[in-house]
Amino acid sequence: MADLTGRSLIGFQSSEQGEPTIYGVNPFTGDNLKPGYVAVSEAELNRAIELAERAFVSFGKSSGAERANFLRKIADNVEAIKDDLAALAPQETGLPEGRILMETGRTCGQLRLFASVAEEGSWVDARIDHADPERAPVPKPDTRSIKRPLGPVAVFCASNFPLAFSVAGGDTASALAAGCPVVVKAHHSHPGTAELVGQAINKAVKESGLPEGTFSLVYGPGREIGQALVRHPSIKAAGFTGSREGGQALMRIAADRPEPIPFYAEMSSINPVFILSGAMTERADALATGLHGSMTLGVGQFCTNPGLTIVDDNSNLEPFISKIMELVAASPSATMLNSGISSAYDSGSKLFDGNDEVETLARGEAGEGQCQASAALFQATSDAFLNEDSLGAELFGPSTLIVKCDSGDKMLALARSLEGQLTATVHGTDADLEANSELLEILESKAGRVLINGFPTGVEVCHSMVHGGPFPATSDGRSTSVGTNAIHRFARDVCYQSFPDSLLPRELQEDNPLGIRRMVDGVTA
Repeated sequence: MADLTGRSLIGFQSSEQGEPTIYGVNPFTGDNLKPGYVAVSEAELNRAIELAERAFVSFGKSSGAERANFLRKIADNVEAIKDDLAALAPQETGLPEGRILMETGRTCGQLRLFASVAEEGSWVDARIDHADPERAPVPKPDTRSIKRPLGPVAVFCASNFPLAFSVAGGDTASALAAGCPVVVKAHHSHPGTAELVGQAINKAVKESGLPEGTFSLVYGPGREIGQALVRHPSIKAAGFTGSREGGQALMRIAADRPEPIPFYAEMSSINPVFILSGAMTERADALATGLHGSMTLGVGQFCTNPGLTIVDDNSNLEPFISKIMELVAASPSATMLNSGISSAYDSGSKLFDGNDEVETLARGEAGEGQCQASAALFQATSDAFLNEDSLGAELFGPSTLIVKCDSGDKMLALARSLEGQLTATVHGTDADLEANSELLEILESKAGRVLINGFPTGVEVCHSMVHGGPFPATSDGRSTSVGTNAIHRFARDVCYQSFPDSLLPRELQEDNPLGIRRMVDGVTA
């Protein structure tokens, strides 16, 4: 394993030594892990951002092929340390080794996917409208546009995905693919894992001959360092995965700057699952098994965890309820990511337990050790859910609230009442789905991804994936943090009017030297 220094990476340099204040903590034992990490100073943070700004001068103009080569080197370097990551990350997060290896593979695949997008080049959406000097009454000028990178980007690591949504995760990959240098704020839950990956990225920067400042990694108190990052005038966008409270605080800072910037936050989602009567009749046992597996996967610490299950009270619910109660009761306890997440889950579960409108149907086995979570199954009526906003709040952990609707109108009213979601799922027969087209239309307006006869946990990394949704699922429902459209978050349109061909970006030159797909005079080819 590479040596861990306990220090931030300010471009190619390490931050100054000092008194460690940030420690990875084994969530099962509560023991601090070594080394401790020194919080970055204000001067060092400013230095990292200044280096990113300087790097943007050349990195922002690099070719797609150059950025593709860089991203593939990052993937190769991360892949080369997979065994080190599989040894360290479970100590910091409680996640099993197999999960870390899977996540490493996903991270590398994601980097290579964005490499292919950068290399192919059509993502810039080149548009050309030729001049028409004979047009009356006003001649038409030659205008051409493409997407250009915004500038330095701040990326905030997620607690629940130490690799795929962290230092070399989707936000970093998409920003680098667009040509934006990145300053990453490490998460305190997995500082050592962050440093290992940060070292792999810095190695790739050097191997690719890119300027210092293309990448930096900083440690420090989330509120202080995070706010300073978003406030800095040289930061032109930010990507965040975390709590609703933290995301909204940073949203306000991004909006209140003298120069407001795009702030892409993934925050809160309960990912409703609707089970229609025909599906319940046909496959109650399979639905209970699938829902249980989805709600307990990763100790329920997925952004797409199904925290709300809506069923038709007029169907025969007994086989489904009995089966999922049995499965939940037999669920072993498991270790959550950190004490903060564990405490929040315990508190939220107790609020449900103490709510007269909520029935606790089953609890999983209790466990020994710290940060232990027991699966939980709750039940309420649709009237209670519609009348009490707290029942729609995210409970981040291995639980779901079953809500029984005694009419189709109640189910539609419940769907309309939902906040924005990352996902919404409907289980139904063909006849169910045909009869509930209005429900599907409502859910399309509420969620970034709508599923039929599946379960929401798990996000396929591919061109068409959308991992986003209306507020509060994300801060900007027009964007996605997974899938290749994520690259557009970190770019802006620039129009070139009446430019000599030799001065145009290669993507817009008349003979199309890159061979990319373009729209020319309204025709795409």
